[in-house]
Amino acid sequence: MSGRVALVTGGTRGIGKAITQRLAADGYRVCAGYAGNDAAAKACAEELGVEIVKGNVGDYDDCVRAVKEVEDKLGPIEILVNNAGITRDAMLHKMSKEQWNEVIFVNLASIFNMSRQVIDGMRTAGFGRIINISSINGQKGQMGQTNYSAAKAGVIGFTKALAQETAAKGITVNAVAPGYIDTEMVSAVPEAALAKIVAGIPVGRLGHAEEIAACVAFLARDDSSFITGATITANGGQYFTS
Repeated sequence: MSGRVALVTGGTRGIGKAITQRLAADGYRVCAGYAGNDAAAKACAEELGVEIVKGNVGDYDDCVRAVKEVEDKLGPIEILVNNAGITRDAMLHKMSKEQWNEVIFVNLASIFNMSRQVIDGMRTAGFGRIINISSINGQKGQMGQTNYSAAKAGVIGFTKALAQETAAKGITVNAVAPGYIDTEMVSAVPEAALAKIVAGIPVGRLGHAEEIAACVAFLARDDSSFITGATITANGGQYFTS
């Protein structure tokens, strides 16, 4: 595994940073993508000793440019972790077209935009790992998140379809569906609402970003080659699916 090139979108903060850190610790040459927070990205690069690349995963042409930049620095991307995501929550009857489109483009269209840039190289090399970060809310739905739930459910469907296309080429495509993880996004939830969420998690706590990173690291391994089209559901028992 050591020395393989990995790109983690949204890889400088939260779950993405934990994934970047774990893959770097496992010996991968990692580049962390980010959208706008230059200070956080620079701090991540210095702390973890990884490369960074700035870009908008919701924009196809920007993905072309960003991937070329990474490959010019590190070589062909062998592991792609599609982690970047945003929320623009609202009840559907109050949701704007902009709120819908922004979430769909960043959380779902990005999976195509990024995977399309690396798939030819992976097919030629006869090896690849594409790991897509979905969500518990893409599995069960969530009030006030029709846009986010639709996008994250779409990620799972994309994963299953692409896994079938690439299985004979040495490329695996899998998803991880986190539950509620102790990140800045979740910490911003009002205290009373957060307590209610935790009360509904059988293990009795929020998840840790490092636990999601461990799932990704497992799927990225060379010896995980018999697992493809799967979704690892990591939510503390809050929601069961088969």
